[in-house]
Amino acid sequence: MSDIPDETEELENDLPKTRAESLCPCKSNHSYYTCCMPLHYHKAKAATAEELMRSRYSAYFFRLVDYLIETHHPDTREPGMKKQLSKTVHNISWQFLTVLNTSKGAAEDKTGKVEFRAECYVEGDPHEQHEYSRFKRYKGEWKYLDDRG
Repeated sequence: MSDIPDETEELENDLPKTRAESLCPCKSNHSYYTCCMPLHYHKAKAATAEELMRSRYSAYFFRLVDYLIETHHPDTREPGMKKQLSKTVHNISWQFLTVLNTSKGAAEDKTGKVEFRAECYVEGDPHEQHEYSRFKRYKGEWKYLDDRG
């Protein structure tokens, strides 16, 4: 037996700490630990539509299907959405997010819109998604409504 720790075991033990300390994938310039992680682990709620949109982008980045379903407004949540997302979420590698514009969506608003551009690779090919997302409160919490903004 060697006293040298297995590199794989060391890497796995450091991964959560490294992820938490890294810059958040939503490009807020904050650590994941202080930005989207509290939302993903139900320790906080999004105060604005933009904050929810950023947390959803990070959820796609980390492939957090349950969070994506939970933050989708029930009025536009399709039956079988979880199964479909679970199939496709691993085919996309999200690379960069740019928030272009927001309309309403502040803490005191009931609706909001966020325009963004997200860069990704779909099965190895580069793609860009430009979306005008609409958000609406449901039982006091921000939810993603649709991309018809």
